[in-house]
Amino acid sequence: MKIICIGRNYTAHIAELENEKPTDPVVFIKPDSSVLPKEQDFYIPEFSNDIHYEVEVLVKIKKVGKHIEEKFAPKYYDEIGLGIDFTARDVQQKLKEKGLPWEKAKGFDGASVVGKWVSKEDYSDVNNLNFSLLKNNEIVQDGNTNLMLWKIDEIIAYVSKYFTLKKGDIIFTGTPAGVGSVKTNDYLSGKLEGVEMFNVNIK
Repeated sequence: MKIICIGRNYTAHIAELENEKPTDPVVFIKPDSSVLPKEQDFYIPEFSNDIHYEVEVLVKIKKVGKHIEEKFAPKYYDEIGLGIDFTARDVQQKLKEKGLPWEKAKGFDGASVVGKWVSKEDYSDVNNLNFSLLKNNEIVQDGNTNLMLWKIDEIIAYVSKYFTLKKGDIIFTGTPAGVGSVKTNDYLSGKLEGVEMFNVNIK
């Protein structure tokens, strides 16, 4: 199982980090060891002083696919989820300044929160899903998949040109504006269409 992430997929988030708007999806990979085990707290790693939360809608691939046409992409997933792409922002910034890969800032142990999965059939349109992240019971991120620069089917088609998608692979589709840092004793919870999909304590 691999985790495929799409960066800079919401215009407002691009602006808040003062990044350049991409002409193609920004793609990076996280190892499966980055997944935070269920019911486990997230421990702030000693190598960073600025861990940011980034809530994202997730897609679980259900079968092998390569060079998938966009019109066939819906056949490759049945389940939608919500999660967090934890980012060591201070580490990432140093890597970006040197033109180096982001893995140390994005793929460390526990950096990927994967919430529960639900059938995409539960929703009338996966391209119009409201989702949010609450920190200490206050909304800090509030997004809708209709604001994505590249929608889910476009992402699947694009990514499959470069990587063979396999059953169980997870796609993180990007984060909306509102990212911010966490500190010890924070409590995060994510909601998709008003339903809680995950919660995590910060230690």
